[in-house]
Amino acid sequence: MIIPLQVIMANHKKSEFASVDQHISLVGKAMSHPARIAILRILAENPGFTCGEIVDVLPLAQPTVSHHLKELVDSGLITVATDGKRSLYDVAWVSWNEYTQQFSHLMEAMHKSHSVS
Repeated sequence: MIIPLQVIMANHKKSEFASVDQHISLVGKAMSHPARIAILRILAENPGFTCGEIVDVLPLAQPTVSHHLKELVDSGLITVATDGKRSLYDVAWVSWNEYTQQFSHLMEAMHKSHSVS
């Protein structure tokens, strides 16, 4: 399998940034679609919802919701547990709190830097 040079360069360059910056970027990418924000809101109010239950609330097809759920799970913002054949989704509050703290520190540092100039 041949991997394009741009992919190798992009992955290599990411590792040169602080892990906190990589994490903020990963979460930011996961939250970059309004459907994912809506899913987070739904799960905050309805812990343990299945994909089908989320589909019932959103104007999206099941495969689309599944894709967005995967992105949110991969980012660590939500968790998935199995109950027989059902997958139950929840907000990963520990991860979410870690992210909001990291983002808050970033904003504070930027604000301090801006007010000094």
